[in-house]
Amino acid sequence: MARLPRLIVPHQPHHVIQTGANNQDVFLDTEDYQTFLGWLRNAAKTYKVAIHAYCLMPNHLHLLVTPSDDTGLGQMMQWIGRYYVPYFNQKYVRSGTLWNGRYKTSLIDADEYFMLCSRYIEFNPVRNGMVARAEDYPWSSYCHHAGIRPDGLITDHAKVWELGNTPFQREAAYSALSEPPLTPEELTLIGKALLKGWPLGSQQFQTALQHKLKRQVLPAKRGRPFKAKPTDS
Repeated sequence: MARLPRLIVPHQPHHVIQTGANNQDVFLDTEDYQTFLGWLRNAAKTYKVAIHAYCLMPNHLHLLVTPSDDTGLGQMMQWIGRYYVPYFNQKYVRSGTLWNGRYKTSLIDADEYFMLCSRYIEFNPVRNGMVARAEDYPWSSYCHHAGIRPDGLITDHAKVWELGNTPFQREAAYSALSEPPLTPEELTLIGKALLKGWPLGSQQFQTALQHKLKRQVLPAKRGRPFKAKPTDS
């Protein structure tokens, strides 16, 4: 099945993943993590991409972002790679590619899945057995959302602001919301959408998106190519 063109919609949240080539580690020490985050902060500001959540794992990274236009996200990721890959190669005396192809992204229905994706991203180190608690992992945005340590990289999404009227209320609500682990079904749903590049949302959200953009956003059923219905002008 042919891969669908990458779907980027301005002012909508997107879940992004980028992995190391052959699953190799792309962060080896504290300096690597800090250097990458510094360039991510600069690139996000330059290309007007809001970073809502992140997690840098040794061999891959997750971002939850909202681009302000249809080119900024790609430009941000390209800009970071242009700086980080030469830095990494020079430091570790290597050459060649660092990433496993292009980054993958899934458009998110914020009303239904924003908080779920944020938890998915920030609890990755816990699921992988690296730490017992999300707050023990230094290279994610969880400590910001839980009120443990502010992070200037993060732009809080409207769904986070809806959790309470004060920072304390929002942080307490976020921590409480994060206590139950994601179910296997939730993990599969998010992971599949991300790796396939599909939008993550209700059927109504997906259908409305498909007709609004007048393009295919989900794999078509065999023998039934997508055709946008004409709309009244």
